[in-house]
Amino acid sequence: MLKTTSPICSVVVSLLFLGCILFFVPLNVWSQTVPNTNESQTADPSTQSSEKKIINEETNPSLVTSSPVIVKDNYQRENLPDKEVYSDFVVGPGKFEIQLLPGETKTVEIIISNRMGVDKIFSITTEDTSGTKDASQSLVLLGDDHGPYTLKDYISVPIDEFLIHHGERVHVPVTVNLPIDAEPGAHYGSLLVSIVSDPNKPEIRDTAVPTSAIISRIGTLFFITNPGATSSEGKLQKFSTISNHKLYTTGPIAFGAVFANTGDIHLNPYGEIKITNTFGNEVGFIQLEPWFVMPKSLRVREVAWDRQFLVGRYVATASINRGYDNIVDVQSTVFWVLPWKLLLSIFVVLLIVFATFRFLFTRFEFRRKK
Repeated sequence: MLKTTSPICSVVVSLLFLGCILFFVPLNVWSQTVPNTNESQTADPSTQSSEKKIINEETNPSLVTSSPVIVKDNYQRENLPDKEVYSDFVVGPGKFEIQLLPGETKTVEIIISNRMGVDKIFSITTEDTSGTKDASQSLVLLGDDHGPYTLKDYISVPIDEFLIHHGERVHVPVTVNLPIDAEPGAHYGSLLVSIVSDPNKPEIRDTAVPTSAIISRIGTLFFITNPGATSSEGKLQKFSTISNHKLYTTGPIAFGAVFANTGDIHLNPYGEIKITNTFGNEVGFIQLEPWFVMPKSLRVREVAWDRQFLVGRYVATASINRGYDNIVDVQSTVFWVLPWKLLLSIFVVLLIVFATFRFLFTRFEFRRKK
């Protein structure tokens, strides 16, 4: 039967048999790159897990549990001349008064000094400020709220969280950018510097809300004025001794000058206090340096006349310049100083002397010697 088969049929059968063999043989037998790939995937398991961790950290930051990374800044740094530990930090200056036109930008510099004794991470935030009718407070911070003279969105620093070593001070540039559509008047805000954590305890940084991590805040005030139609109005509302005391037994004597700002821009009143005695002679003088009073607010300026030995009636007269148009308000207050302990001692001594002389004159007879 095989002899009757044609050569063509034999070739066809052979090709079919070869195709079946090729179909059932795995493809990786004929591949030269796959084995190398499989070998690299299983050769170093640690490398594989490391790559996976990096991907997770980039795609899901909540999975990161390592210590926080402090962004490196290019702030100017220098060592303090005094390396002593005072358990505090210092921020200066305390206030900037800047005049800007709409759309204008100005950069100033604050200096932060770490005297805590350990390295600390510092954070910078901004808040609006406003005046208050409570004369004992200079102003109030508004937190996340925007004030009537908002400035918080116009203040910025290059990096708002950074490390400062003990005995080191950092110069931080602060940029104030007044928007082009800013209305004439004033804008008030505060740049607040806080200690947020100890670098040796990074777990504090992982908490959502810091509790005892923030130990204190120090603010630098920014008073930005935009020239235009503004109203400067204010006056010395009251001048008296603290708590309106009229009788004292000794010095020092504390005075309070309450200034009311009824305008829409801050004022810087200043002046002097003169004290005269019962005979009208000037016996005391106090210079009052300028202090700021926010718009629509009250603020008291307290000073003390540091004189210990005082006796009699005194008159204190305050002359306060309002800080505009050279207008001066004058008010006076009267007080008495009666050191009763001293007066009682003097009275007792005089009584003893009088009693002694009376005893001598009643018990002895004095005659002129012949």
